[in-house]
Amino acid sequence: MIPRYTRPEMGAIWEDRNRYQRWLDVELAVCDVLAERGEIPREAAAVIRAKAAFDPARIDAIEREVRHDVIAFLTNVAEHVGPEARYIHLGLTSSDVLDTALALQIREAGNLLCEQLERLLAVLRRQAEAHRRTVLIGRTHGIHAEPTTLGLKFALWHLELRRDLERLRRGIESCSVGKISGPVGTLAHLDPEVEEEALRRLGLGVEPVATQVVQRDRHAEFVFALALTATTLDKIATEIRHHQRTEVRELEEPFGRGQKGSSSMPHKRNPIGCEQVSGLARLLRGHVQAALENVPLWHERDISHSSVERVILPDGTILLHHLLVTMTRILDGLRIDPEAMRANLERTQGLVYSGTVLVELARAGLSREEAYRLVQRHAMRAFETGESFAGLLGGDPEIRAHLDAVTLAACFDLDRHLRHVDQIFARAFAGQGEGAAASGR
Repeated sequence: MIPRYTRPEMGAIWEDRNRYQRWLDVELAVCDVLAERGEIPREAAAVIRAKAAFDPARIDAIEREVRHDVIAFLTNVAEHVGPEARYIHLGLTSSDVLDTALALQIREAGNLLCEQLERLLAVLRRQAEAHRRTVLIGRTHGIHAEPTTLGLKFALWHLELRRDLERLRRGIESCSVGKISGPVGTLAHLDPEVEEEALRRLGLGVEPVATQVVQRDRHAEFVFALALTATTLDKIATEIRHHQRTEVRELEEPFGRGQKGSSSMPHKRNPIGCEQVSGLARLLRGHVQAALENVPLWHERDISHSSVERVILPDGTILLHHLLVTMTRILDGLRIDPEAMRANLERTQGLVYSGTVLVELARAGLSREEAYRLVQRHAMRAFETGESFAGLLGGDPEIRAHLDAVTLAACFDLDRHLRHVDQIFARAFAGQGEGAAASGR
């Protein structure tokens, strides 16, 4: 079983205390650099570093009066520091602090998301190997097509989520820049070296050209990565929901002891976790539009993006983290019924091998059109009557004239459809460590 998630909750990253702490981290980094350059007294910087503190409740009280969050924060910090506070925020504008601190928060949140996504990938890898040759019918348009394996389905999800992880990491990297370049980004009050060194100490890159803000295409890329990852989870959840239908019953999300599915129907075992994943993914996709609308700002800056980000960034990262934890739990405890899969595969009396027969007739010299006509004629009869498809084919002189009994029987060999599964696995997990080429039987 997957161990319980023990890291701090994602929500704590976005709470006021952590947000103000990141603001203070930015201010202290700048003060330290200025002191080392001799631009403010070292003694003052030492006092600031020793005494700087804040009280969220006091900041809220000040903000109710001044109606400016950064001024309220600086006023409260100054109450703790004393006269030396005059060197805090020297040459900075509010967005220098806000955007740089936001980069720190996005990186914190993003790293937690990556860690949880890696846990989910480990579960999928294990399930893929365990069910490499667990056979089930593949469906196109929701209708029986040809045999495949459950392991291939897990491997496909694993690959897609690996791409999501790469996109998420790129989004984090895109947002991991700050600015300490003043009201319109011209570094009018500080040297570029101060900006570069302060950001280096915070582990951030420099926005090469800034206005008053870091440009919001970066944040839109991050939000898109959140939404696309959630959409992959929605895809997985939707597939499990289809497989859990009473008429199918091949997969089922975990149903806990004492759990109840319906207030009126005691027999119900509903895929509520998967349905929640699908529903919340819709919500997260809506954040992408808001993030895109944040990219065009008036001139060097307006404030229209700020209120939006206070919703979509905490909400988006918290939502995705919840979805990742939920899907990890579902996939780790997924109920799998290979017997139901085999029974469903065999429901159509061999119809799922019609494509193989078509290929063999074409190889034997028939035109594709003629081969299709012959095979479809018997397929439709078997579909309507429930007769054995293989029996109908074997009783047709036209088909026997081109396919002997051995060749025809080989068309219904399940292993023929699965003979390249190991090679597909090797491609899927190339470079992913040991086990990729294991049989998984």
